[in-house]
Amino acid sequence: MALFDLPLTELERYRPDVPEPADFDDFWRDTLAGARTHPVLVQVEPVATRLTLMQTFDVTFAGFDGQPVRAWYTRPAGAGATALPAVVEFLGYGRGRGLPFERLLWPSAGYAHLLMDSRGQGAQYGNGGVTADPVGSDPAVPGVLTRGLRSPETAYLRRIFTDAARAVDAVAALPGVDGRRIAALGNSQGGGLAIAAAGLNPRVRALLATAPFLCHIRRSIDITDAHPYAEFVQYLSVQRSAADEIHRTLGYFDAVNLARRVTAPAQFAAGLRDTVCPPSGIFAAYNLLGTATGSAPAADNEMVVYPYNQHEHGDAHQAKRQLDWLADVFDLTAAAAA
Repeated sequence: MALFDLPLTELERYRPDVPEPADFDDFWRDTLAGARTHPVLVQVEPVATRLTLMQTFDVTFAGFDGQPVRAWYTRPAGAGATALPAVVEFLGYGRGRGLPFERLLWPSAGYAHLLMDSRGQGAQYGNGGVTADPVGSDPAVPGVLTRGLRSPETAYLRRIFTDAARAVDAVAALPGVDGRRIAALGNSQGGGLAIAAAGLNPRVRALLATAPFLCHIRRSIDITDAHPYAEFVQYLSVQRSAADEIHRTLGYFDAVNLARRVTAPAQFAAGLRDTVCPPSGIFAAYNLLGTATGSAPAADNEMVVYPYNQHEHGDAHQAKRQLDWLADVFDLTAAAAA
């Protein structure tokens, strides 16, 4: 894929006016208040994995409207009762939490790690998911993005964004977690969910969003035919009279509007040839971080650019950058020396 979006010099200063519903903050405050009427931890069960260096638990927590969401909680076996910094990781579109020994990078680096299953997903690739989405739907394109999209109250995205914010509450309530050092992390859809978690839950103290989905949704729909944005296009090609209604609903879930409420330090990454999550949306979210709060950009904020890459971005090279960046933000080198 050739370069197709704005030049890098324009991306670096791209700060679009993304429409935001007038009741945006009220909507999310009321949504989260409703979810928090339910105790967050439902079940924590140890899992036998034969991984002698890791300790893993099958966690069920209360997400949107108290509905059960599954997750894996993994920590270094030798850490004992030590309160560790935590990483809450969110998954790419269509993937489920899989098997408990698949994602060991962060616990191997000394973090407590919570991997949230994605409700109603987990059957497109990977090793599956186990969290159902118990809410019904009006007509929808295959996939989940258009479910309930006629209203923000019924939208699928409302439920999974709430799950993401509640996953942060869940990890803070788990044993062996330093609640002052919680990071939200994800790639693609997971990056969008990480932005949502950081924008909705002040417990997030660091944000790592790589090639995040759902940023500047209207523009992304207009400039790419790639999935998953193509689900919105297909829906609107049939529901022809619904465009204004749908775009208003999507304003509640545009990660740019959530990024405007993020005050934690953030590291973003983008491939400039990425048609799945176009770079202009990613830069819009990054450039507008914290602007709704009146706070200055965090000194540790970093945008990593891969000029010749598509949605694979920096792959393992980016994982190394994430490890280094988060260790600096959480001052882990100093903590280890002490």
